[in-house]
Amino acid sequence: MKTTKYAVVAIALSTLSFGAFAAQPLSAAQTANANKIGVVSAEGATTLDGLEARLAAKAEAAGATGYSIISAAGHNKLSGTAVIYK
Repeated sequence: MKTTKYAVVAIALSTLSFGAFAAQPLSAAQTANANKIGVVSAEGATTLDGLEARLAAKAEAAGATGYSIISAAGHNKLSGTAVIYK
């Protein structure tokens, strides 16, 4: 029983800390005050949500705290580009 409680607490804390470091989408107003650090692109997604998730993951891997999607295109497989900010 005690082990189960510790496991639940560990999972909850790891989820919270992961969310704290994830790159977040930024609005146009927010990007005006942010420092642009580069551009990332992704391809092969089948939905817009999937494309956004791929771009967010690449932004986070590049050390960005935020991103702004600037293009998305495709039919069955989507590709897109996002500017990343710190």
